[in-house]
Amino acid sequence: MTAPEQPDSTPPAAGSPKSRLARDLALYTVARLGLVAVVTAVILGVAALVGVDFPLIVALVFALVVAFPLSLVLFKNLRRKVNLDIAAVDDDRRRARADLHARLRGEQG
Repeated sequence: MTAPEQPDSTPPAAGSPKSRLARDLALYTVARLGLVAVVTAVILGVAALVGVDFPLIVALVFALVVAFPLSLVLFKNLRRKVNLDIAAVDDDRRRARADLHARLRGEQG
């Protein structure tokens, strides 16, 4: 007996655009901070292996410099999702504002 085939496209995310934006933005932020933590640990680990005393704050600054451009490449899909969520929230806000203006003018929607 074979398993049913899964569709190729993923279903749209549930919830309002604002809730999707909040979730995806939080995930993107945590991913970027995690990358900074990993790069910091690598810098401190390499420094310990070499036998150099490397200050934590300097390792964090170097990690930030390395992690930010690296996150643009590593988390490209997540960043695109956040951008699409921002566009959806903006579109909803624009539509609601146009509807409000129409109602204030006395037009029927």
